[in-house]
Amino acid sequence: MDSALSDPHNGSAEAGGAANGTTRPPSTPEGIALAYGSLLLMALLPIFFGALRSVRCARGKNASDMPETITSRDAARFPIIASCTLLGLYLFFKIFSQEYINLLLSMYFFVLGILALSHTISPFMNKFFPASFPNRQYQLLFTQGSGENKEGGRGSPAPGSGLTRPLCPEIINYEFDAKDLVCLGLSSIVGIWYLLRKHWIANNLFGLAFSLNGVELLHLNNVSTGCILLGGLFIYDVFWVFGTNVMVTVAKSFEAPIKLVFPQDLLEKGLEADNFAMLGLGDIVIPGIFIALLLRFDISLKKNTHTYFYTSFAAYIFGLGLTIFIMHIFKHAQPALLYLVPACIGFPVLVALAKGEVTEMFSYEESNPKDAAAVTEGSKEGTEASASKGLEKKEK
Repeated sequence: MDSALSDPHNGSAEAGGAANGTTRPPSTPEGIALAYGSLLLMALLPIFFGALRSVRCARGKNASDMPETITSRDAARFPIIASCTLLGLYLFFKIFSQEYINLLLSMYFFVLGILALSHTISPFMNKFFPASFPNRQYQLLFTQGSGENKEGGRGSPAPGSGLTRPLCPEIINYEFDAKDLVCLGLSSIVGIWYLLRKHWIANNLFGLAFSLNGVELLHLNNVSTGCILLGGLFIYDVFWVFGTNVMVTVAKSFEAPIKLVFPQDLLEKGLEADNFAMLGLGDIVIPGIFIALLLRFDISLKKNTHTYFYTSFAAYIFGLGLTIFIMHIFKHAQPALLYLVPACIGFPVLVALAKGEVTEMFSYEESNPKDAAAVTEGSKEGTEASASKGLEKKEK
């Protein structure tokens, strides 16, 4: 029986035989349509809501929600890094026992999944907490250094000492509250369920959380960078799907919530169905961060319209729908970015040409919030140092 498989890194789809080599009864047309339609809907949800949350994230000042900005240099290197990672996984699966590798990966994604799901549901759960809930604030801070340097990084020197506060590089700076701890507990239940059962619903909850967090927290600094990233992964996707069997081998061996799945035999077997259609998270996150960038560009135009966001969103639906259609017709591995990249870039550019806003689109630039925060912190320390020197002179 044919099943749609997706690569862990880029989500390319493959039509192949059953993983265990046994013959399965063919899925009904209704079951196949339900599976593909559900995958399409699940792919749209994290892109839409992740893009909306990325706007708030770009404006926020919370260190734990600070986005990671992708530059053109990062975008150019990404396909090379992804290729090395994919090939490394392929060699690991060939040399070492698949069982032990997947055990380690399960534990790793178990922790990541709990954190991602907790961050995802936190805004929704806040609405259910009563006003009287004791919401205490916490901060998890790891800095480089020890002894005096460590202490000096925490507080400011005494006024008049003429000393400035030394800079201690922050490795981890995560702020959370009691409500977040409740969300963490609920997410842990899903994590244990996934770890023990590997159920497809638990897998999808983690997969949706990873996708939404990726779209929300990974920001492209401009449209040109987005074109470089999508173009590079376009070549990467086509090469590893059509040129070798590396991607297919890793996709079949890799057991982790890095793909969305939906059973094609759900109507026959219910929740215990096991003949899955799959979509890799890369096919969601990579176009999703570009779509989110266009939403922030729409807002920067201050025209109270989201033309480019809706255009790129419709382009994604078209591209993914075309991928599923061709995969179903030809029963062969299809690199989804082969269809998604031209659609997600081409449609908005055509709209920009029609509106005469191509220059504005490609000149739009986003600064790195982390750099801005560092500048602010540096200015604050400079002000404190100047104040300390002023007090010292006044005392003399």
